[in-house]
Amino acid sequence: MIVFDKEHTVFTLHTQNTTYQMKSDQYHVLLHTYYGPRVSGGDLSYLIQYADRGSSPNPNEAGHRRDYSLDTLPQEYSTCGVGDFRLPSIEFEPEDGSRLADLRYTGYELRKGKYSLEGLPTFWGGDEWETLVIQMEDASTQMLVELYYGVLERYDLITRAVRVTNRGAAPVRLRRCASVCLDVQRGDFDLITFDGCHTLERNLNRSPLRPGVQSVESVRGTSSHHHNPFLILCDHSADEDHGLCYGTALLYSGNFLAAVERTQLEHNRLLMGINPYHFCFVVNPGDSFTAPEAALVCSPCGFGQMSRQFHRAIRENLIHDPLQGRRRPVLINNWEATEFTFNADKLVDIAQSAAPLGLELFVMDDGWFGVRDSDKSGLGDWMVNQEKLPGGLEALVPRIKALGMSFGIWIEPEMISEDSQLYRAHPDWALGAPGRPHTRGRSQLTLDFSRREVREHIYKDIRKVLDSADISYVKWDMNRSLTDVWSAALPADRQGEVFHRYILGVYELLDRMRQDYPHILIEGCTGGGGRFDAGMLYYTPQIWCSDNTDAVDRLRIQYGTSFCYPVSTMGAHVSAVPNGQTGRSTPIATRGVVAMSGTFGYEMDLSETTQEEKAIIKEQVAFFKEHYDLIQLGDYYRLSNPFQDSYTAWEQVSPDRREALVSLVAGPARAATPFRILRLKGLDPHLTYQVNGQGSYPGDVLMEAGWPLPIPQGDYQATQFYISAI
Repeated sequence: MIVFDKEHTVFTLHTQNTTYQMKSDQYHVLLHTYYGPRVSGGDLSYLIQYADRGSSPNPNEAGHRRDYSLDTLPQEYSTCGVGDFRLPSIEFEPEDGSRLADLRYTGYELRKGKYSLEGLPTFWGGDEWETLVIQMEDASTQMLVELYYGVLERYDLITRAVRVTNRGAAPVRLRRCASVCLDVQRGDFDLITFDGCHTLERNLNRSPLRPGVQSVESVRGTSSHHHNPFLILCDHSADEDHGLCYGTALLYSGNFLAAVERTQLEHNRLLMGINPYHFCFVVNPGDSFTAPEAALVCSPCGFGQMSRQFHRAIRENLIHDPLQGRRRPVLINNWEATEFTFNADKLVDIAQSAAPLGLELFVMDDGWFGVRDSDKSGLGDWMVNQEKLPGGLEALVPRIKALGMSFGIWIEPEMISEDSQLYRAHPDWALGAPGRPHTRGRSQLTLDFSRREVREHIYKDIRKVLDSADISYVKWDMNRSLTDVWSAALPADRQGEVFHRYILGVYELLDRMRQDYPHILIEGCTGGGGRFDAGMLYYTPQIWCSDNTDAVDRLRIQYGTSFCYPVSTMGAHVSAVPNGQTGRSTPIATRGVVAMSGTFGYEMDLSETTQEEKAIIKEQVAFFKEHYDLIQLGDYYRLSNPFQDSYTAWEQVSPDRREALVSLVAGPARAATPFRILRLKGLDPHLTYQVNGQGSYPGDVLMEAGWPLPIPQGDYQATQFYISAI
């Protein structure tokens, strides 16, 4: 609900549990007055204090009033170079070379429904949303800045976006344009970020805010394995069930900057948006630039509530799932079984072993196209390798479908090999500055997806492949960071647009594929989890969570991922042991428990598994199918912290709270293992439950007294408890 107090120019945004407020003051500066647990309303600007702070200048309108400074006021969208020395939200460079931005409130618009952003992902929905647009202007440059707010009341979700329009007579360079600025008039907070590297993504890192700026960012052309565009500000004492926390996610898959500044007043400013690194967008008279959307959830009741609100909103109001309302298939992928060395008979052999176990989708990974026997050739030549697959997909796919399985395919459209027909014909289609040698990643270069003709050529070839057979799944991969970012299609003064135009090109092609092939399930992948962000989820309902399939490492990776992203988005497979990344061996039962808290599938040569292992796999697949809605759509509760505890436990609870599934993986075995009690969450305290079909236990007892954990016999043993109301 959005309420406007015209007399005091106060805008109040209410969600089910939170309130967000801003006010235009007597100088038309847009002040942020409050964001936190829901309150009744009123003008909360009384919370803002005014005092003279040395070296904090005063705007011209304030005259000799020394207690009024942009440097000390909580601003809704911070200025640049005109008296506020904290993190700036926006930076203009007009023809005179000045790089200032002095924004003042000029008007607003209120409407039902959710705004959209051309060419960019957004949360979507109908009249359950409300939209507020705040208009601000920099009078000197005549740059109009529109702040967009979307309010989804039932999920405590507030979205932010920014559109900048040049209403002047000369071009203006946009050097910086953040998507969200949040000034919080408190300093006693921790910052939580989700960091790591390739094969160890999204590890939780928590530290108290200190004076100055703390930030995470990516300049890799992707949101990256190394830092995720999601962070949390929270009370020092906040945990899963208690304490105030703010979660902020950026719907963007390219270079980003997320920064928090603890100020001289011990307040905090959070800023998130496109990274200013190598960013300079020319906005001509009459033209506009749109910054990507950011999403905010404030939880007065700890991380768990925040996560569940993000999960619900992402599943229901962000993802476009072609199988909405239907169960996604359990898949088998051939990569870890064969890598590049396979032929049609080998693929069919793997599928023949998988089908009787209940697997429903066969995915053919890298190596099926062009001359592709290693990672040094073939990318860009999207035509079937007839030596490996005689007769093409027209011959192979019917053989797979005859086994009762559907068929999927791996592609990497953004990349090109120097040893390819495409590169020999169009070397200028790869990113790279003239006169400089190439920088390679995985022996490949990057196609210039900022160019329409490049995208059109690639999409035309991929469409021929998709039209040649009955294909129901596409894995869209991207296996390197961007370097040599220079486009032959843009003049020198617009090279600062290439990073952003590249991502817009990726989004455009993904959107076309989604529209042209509405029946195809697209899974995103960027060397695993290198582009696991809310922006990509708009186009790809699931993302390969990490190239690391080791079950023990995955516990931490999936734990960190769960703070923002739901289980149904996490691509997770059971792979062979010893694991290819770690050399570790874990029981197949454990690997199954971990993988089914994701999209679930297998990545191994099932023709080489024992009969005992096949029986376990068949049971796992049947169990997952039986409890699919509970696992994929249930409310998610973290019951332990794998970075601190000797075991990892999590729980999924049905929306009606009549059933739950508890999963637990113990650590390395030890003598004299302590007796442990696990307290469950999310049950109805007034219902009575059975555990694995046995007993009679009140919900409040299971949550407050708990359930005894079995003593593991061996390393990394897994246990599951199915809880059902009587």
